[in-house]
Amino acid sequence: MSVSPSQEKYTYEDYLQWNGEPRYELIDGLPYGMAAPTRRHQQIVGRIFNQIFNFLNHHPCEVYVAPFSVYLESSEAGDTVLEPDITVICDPNKLDERGCKGAPDFIIEVLSPSTARNDQLVKFNKYLKTGVQEYWIVNPETNMIQTCLLNEGKYFLTPYGEENTINSFVLEGLTLDLATIFAS
Repeated sequence: MSVSPSQEKYTYEDYLQWNGEPRYELIDGLPYGMAAPTRRHQQIVGRIFNQIFNFLNHHPCEVYVAPFSVYLESSEAGDTVLEPDITVICDPNKLDERGCKGAPDFIIEVLSPSTARNDQLVKFNKYLKTGVQEYWIVNPETNMIQTCLLNEGKYFLTPYGEENTINSFVLEGLTLDLATIFAS
C-alpha cells in the first residue's frame, strides 16, 4: 500500500488497490495496520471456525475466516472496511468476490494486544450502528467471551467463562463449549 501523507482519507476504491503485506483495515477512511496474530489467537479462531463451519453444513448461512473483507457503507466520516476474525453472512446478496458489502449477521473478534481497543470500542460501535445482530468478543488472556446481541438498536452484553457453553442467537441450535475453545 502506498499511503500519501497529504491524503487524509481513503475510500473503498483505494482499499481495493492495497495488495499484500502489511494488511490494513479502513475505519472512517483512515488505514489501521494489522499485526500478525499469535499462535494462541489462531488456535482459538480455528476451533470456533471449525465448529461453526461444521454446524452450517446444509445451512443457507456461510462462515468466513480472516482475511475476509467486510465493507460497511460509507458515511460522512469516510469508508470502513474491516477484517473480522470470523464472519457469518446469511444473505447471499451481500456477498461478492471481494467479501461482504453491508452488515454481516454474526461477527467474532479474538482480541490481540495491538487490536483490543479497536475491537472493543471502535468496531463495537461500527457493528452496532450497521446492524450486526450478534458480535462476540473473545479474550484469550482471560478465557472469556462477551456476547453482544442487538435488540432495539442496543447491544445487550453477557460475559461467559471457560466453564460455560454459549448458544448463538443468529445460528439457532449452535452451542459452543468454551472449555474446548480455550483448551491449552
